[in-house]
Amino acid sequence: MKLLFVCSKNKWRSLTAEKIFHGKNGLDVKSAGTEEGARIKVTEGHIGWADIIFVMERKHIRRMNQYFSRLVLEGKQIICLDIPDDYTFMDPELVEILSTAVSEYVSLP
Repeated sequence: MKLLFVCSKNKWRSLTAEKIFHGKNGLDVKSAGTEEGARIKVTEGHIGWADIIFVMERKHIRRMNQYFSRLVLEGKQIICLDIPDDYTFMDPELVEILSTAVSEYVSLP
């Protein structure tokens, strides 16, 4: 299964998710950001590649709807995790929140 994690700058939340889930239970994981200056900016290619897209906040869904046509997003499962930008990369609390939230949608070991 291919998972895409999206936050604003792709430096803390989505990058942490990519690191902790990549390769787990056969998962293929990428991460990207929605803002100019993001480490890796989300593209149509990312969206087309992903089976499930996890965004950290509702504003990331709004931004993707602004940047991409309905055709690009049509049929994509987009899940908002409601994780605020209050954490740094690999923050233990963030790892726990991500693990719990994502396990509701994806089978994890």
